[in-house]
Amino acid sequence: MADSAPSYIDYDAFLDPTFSPVSFANTLVRTTNNPSDSPLDLSTPLSRVLFDIQEIDSHIHSLGTAAAVPLLSATAARAAASDRILHHVAHHVAALTATYRRLEAEVLHRHAAAADVHAAAARLAQTVKIGRAVARALLLARQLEAHMADFLPAAATPSAARKEDYRAMVRAASSLHSLRQLLAAAGDEPLARVAVIATLQTELLAPTEQRLLGRAQQAVREFSTSSLAPAAAGSATYAQTEATKARTMAACLALCFLAPTIPSASFHPAPLLAALQAYLHAALTASVAAVGRALAALPTLPRALQEVAARCQNIVALEALLAGMKPPAALLPAAAVAESIDASAPATSLLQPLLATLDTASLPSFFWRSLASGLAGRVQDIVGRGGPAARALRAQREGVRERVRECVLRGCQGAEGGAAGGWEREVGVMVGSVLGPLGR
Repeated sequence: MADSAPSYIDYDAFLDPTFSPVSFANTLVRTTNNPSDSPLDLSTPLSRVLFDIQEIDSHIHSLGTAAAVPLLSATAARAAASDRILHHVAHHVAALTATYRRLEAEVLHRHAAAADVHAAAARLAQTVKIGRAVARALLLARQLEAHMADFLPAAATPSAARKEDYRAMVRAASSLHSLRQLLAAAGDEPLARVAVIATLQTELLAPTEQRLLGRAQQAVREFSTSSLAPAAAGSATYAQTEATKARTMAACLALCFLAPTIPSASFHPAPLLAALQAYLHAALTASVAAVGRALAALPTLPRALQEVAARCQNIVALEALLAGMKPPAALLPAAAVAESIDASAPATSLLQPLLATLDTASLPSFFWRSLASGLAGRVQDIVGRGGPAARALRAQREGVRERVRECVLRGCQGAEGGAAGGWEREVGVMVGSVLGPLGR
């Protein structure tokens, strides 16, 4: 506004950021009218506004006319500069376009072809992986069949001429475990959809596992090394005892390998624990039944207690056997393997999981306490029925006490901590279960 002629229009008021058209119109109406007039005269303020607009338009026209030549010169200069820049940029754009076309031909098309090759290579690699897994599975299956052929014919031979190879049972169980691990490690791989693998699982793995499981459980059930067996059963020779121990050890290891291949933080051979618990349960059931019948007919009590002592000695021998057996390293978790390497760490044996499952410190103690728990009800039944059996039991109280005490001590011979004073608690529990219901 400094270069233009003076004007009565207050341009600063219009250019003020706080300018309000409503306030300006209100002020203009008030200055051109008397507030008491009715109606208001709006022609005067309207003429004022129109005149101001005409003045501003004339001012803009005069300014544009005076500065037309400089504006056109500046616009022409900018247009020429833009043309020059566009000419130079168009050259570079053309070069970049040509470079992109060349890269597209050399990279993108090749990448598309390489992606197809990569997909084909990945599928071929998966096929090779499945093929190797199938080959490994077939190799383990042949090994399993060979080990079973070494084991089963010997078991099918008459007992007088057979010489059982118990190590073949362990090797067969190990091969079966490796084969199951291989199939489990396949994970999302479509290994199970291969026809030969499906046939292998249904016709070899499942029957062989059931056969091995049955043989191993039978070996555990038939474990007996006691020298207190009745005379009719005969005394086992040293060779027979060692053969029984070897068979039981092989059965225990086989049962360890037959455990489910589930990742776990601790060693837990479920099939072995189930077989050992079944063995203890059978011994307890037979002992409770035998002693219960003998207490009702006291002349048969010595023979019944001898049988119970023999079963306890078998349990003592089984405990010693399990305490000396270490679980296969292939079945231990990584943490347990590290502990087994450490010389200061306690050695892991097959006895520890069984004791932890039964919540006891030793198998003989568990046997006698469980037997006492089962006999208490039998004695109460005898006393409740009364008659000669109850009177004989009360009359021969001291003799029964001595026989029970001798039975417990004879049954625990050879056990750890098995000095005569070491089993007085078990003696007291047994005597209390038999004589406690008789009263004083």
